[in-house]
This record gives sequence, C-alpha cells and structure tokens, in this order.
Amino acid sequence: MTTTAPAPSVALSERPAASRLVSIDIFRGLTMTVMIFVNELSGIKGLPWWNYHMKADVDAMTYVDMVFPFFLFIVGLSIPLAIRHRLKRNPSLFALWMHVALRTASLMTLGLILTNADDGDASRMIVSPAVWAILALTGAALFLNDYGESSRHATLLSGLRIFGLVLVVAMFAIFRHTAIAGHASWIDISYPEILGLIGYTYFAVAILYIPTRRWLWAPLAWFVAMMAFNSLSAARWITFAGRLPYYVWPFSNGAMAGITLAGIVTSVIFLGAHRWQSVGQKTFLGLSFGVLSLIAGWFLTQLGISKIRATPTWSLYSIGAAVLLFTALYWICDLKKKTGWAFFARPAGSNTLTTYLLPDFWYYILTATGIRYFDTHFNYAWPGAVRCALFTAFILGTAGLLTHWRVRLRL
Repeated sequence: MTTTAPAPSVALSERPAASRLVSIDIFRGLTMTVMIFVNELSGIKGLPWWNYHMKADVDAMTYVDMVFPFFLFIVGLSIPLAIRHRLKRNPSLFALWMHVALRTASLMTLGLILTNADDGDASRMIVSPAVWAILALTGAALFLNDYGESSRHATLLSGLRIFGLVLVVAMFAIFRHTAIAGHASWIDISYPEILGLIGYTYFAVAILYIPTRRWLWAPLAWFVAMMAFNSLSAARWITFAGRLPYYVWPFSNGAMAGITLAGIVTSVIFLGAHRWQSVGQKTFLGLSFGVLSLIAGWFLTQLGISKIRATPTWSLYSIGAAVLLFTALYWICDLKKKTGWAFFARPAGSNTLTTYLLPDFWYYILTATGIRYFDTHFNYAWPGAVRCALFTAFILGTAGLLTHWRVRLRL
C-alpha cells in the first residue's frame, strides 16, 4: 500500500532514507485504543447514537465508522518504510513478494478464525467453538511470535513455530458448522473479518505500489484512480466490483485501497525523497492533502455517506481526518518531541497485532469458562461506557506487560 509524489523517475531508494516517525506508532496506538473501546461499547445499550456504527440505510457517519479506515490509512503509512527497509536488507523482488504473500495469508487466516469461531457447531467438533478459537489463535501466536535472533535456542524456537502452524492446520481441519440447509460445512470464507479485509487490501495495494514505487507521483495517481473507481461504483456506473469475492477482486469497490493509498501518499509527503524537505513545506503539503480530501468528500455527498456501503464521502472524510490528525501528531511528537502524554498507547502502537487479538482471547476464555457476568451487569448507558473504558485500560496494560516480556506477534 503506497503512494508516491513529484519529480519524474526519482527513485525513493536513491536518496538517504528518513528515520521512522514516532508519530506513526502513536497514531497506531491511539487508533488501537479507540478500536478496543468502541468494539466493547457496541454491546452497551442506551448511549447516544453517535457511539455506534450508522446503519447502512442512513446517510451519515460517526467517529466509530472512522476506526477501520484509520487502520487502513496506518497500513499505508507503513508500507513505503517497510518495503524500503526490506529491500535494503535483501534486494530480491521475489523475496519481497513472498513476504507480501505470507503476510496476506496470515491476515486472512487470522480473520477466518475470528469470523468463524462463533458459528462452530460443538456437536460436530471435538472441542467447543470457544476452545477451538483459543487453540487456533494460540497456534497462530506461536507461529507469528518474534522470538529474536537467539542461536542458543534456535531448535526450540523453530519447534514452537512448527507446533503453532500444525495446531492452526489441525483446528481448521476439525472445524465444522451447520449450514443453512442443515448439513455440516467447513470454514466460511465469504467474509474474512477486519484482519482479512486488511490482508486483501494490503495485497491489492502492493500490486499497484511495488512495481511503481520508484516514481514519486505514482501513489497519488493510484489514489486518484481508486477514488474515481469508488465513485463510479457508488454511482452504479461500475457494478462488477460488488459481485466478485475478495479473493478474485481484492480491490473491492476501491474504497479500502484508496484509503490505504492515501496513507502511502502521506508517508511520502513526510518521509519521501523529494525537494520539499523543510518542516513548513511538509506541513503545508499534509494540510493541503487533508483539506482537499474533505472538500472532495463534500462534493461527492450525493453518492451517499456510509461505512457499510463504503461510499466515497465516507472514505474521503476519513482520509481527511486521518491526514490532519497525523500532521498534528507529526508536529507534536516528531518536531516538538512531546511524546510522554501518549504513554498509555505506545505498547499498542508498537505491538499492534498482539494488542488486537487480546480482547478476542479474553472473550473466548470467558465463553469457554462460562463466565457471563457482564452480559447482565454494567451493560447500559454511562456505567457501561465506564466499564468499557476500564476494559480498554486493562487490555492496554496487558499489552504493555506482554511487550515487556517480549511477546510480540509480527507479520
């Protein structure tokens, strides 16, 4: 997922690479914090409407509808840096594409675990659906954990990876759910959950970005193309995108790829090799990109405003908000060096996948043990919101401990 900007035929790798921005990790951590909170908040009744996703038939959006696009935007922010770093270590394009394929497959596998777990049929499996999910996620964690470079325990660590992979394969092999017709069925791949959607989008954007990464303007051109495709799809001038499964057409209607490409464009603005290197120039470009995205979204409101329908206005409003927020974080965190205020979000920003999966582990452990206290307690109005805030703090604290203990899942 990447977008590039000016100066024809200028390769990003031809000039000194900028260092990683701390604002990216803080932005990611803040987004994770809000995601944990609003996911838990979805089960609370009696709160104002703006605390929930808007329904598909309503032309409106809330802050909750912006969490997923912020994730996609962050993926785009990281792509140019990750690809540049990987090619510097190993210039093989084949190895790069193998990494892209493995990362995509890992995200899709995790997504399929999460989206199928609740539909498992205990009478057709060896274990309950909750236990199945715990085992499948544990296997994935063992396989994806970053064990470091220790040669002293290399055999043990390789064994843990292999055991994790075998455990995931075994869980997929035994999974069964009851289909609509009443017969036993295997894993449902029609909806891959948020992680799977990110995986498909990552792959789609990589197809566009990697071959054209040397041209500064390419990411911006791809971004405009995806938003045009999204607009034409919303206007029903293009209709095939909504009928094809993600594994056939990972671009979907262009919205998710467009948001991710906007992250690449923003990354290039602040870290790219171009002639606009002063703080004022980068800030001006960032602010301009954010404001122009909001204006473009306003012009396209006739095509609807909806996360569920992935309309262009939803995409562009989310992009505009993300770019402006990131520009502010860049100013505060990277230029002014004021990062202490974000202490609570730093572990979630640097150990994101681990943090993302923690609430699911918690949910399946409670389900497997039969603990349902919060199904009937603190699930209404502001007491429920306070409970969600405390739960968010608990998950962030646990993520911090796991990071300290070097439990870090990497794709």
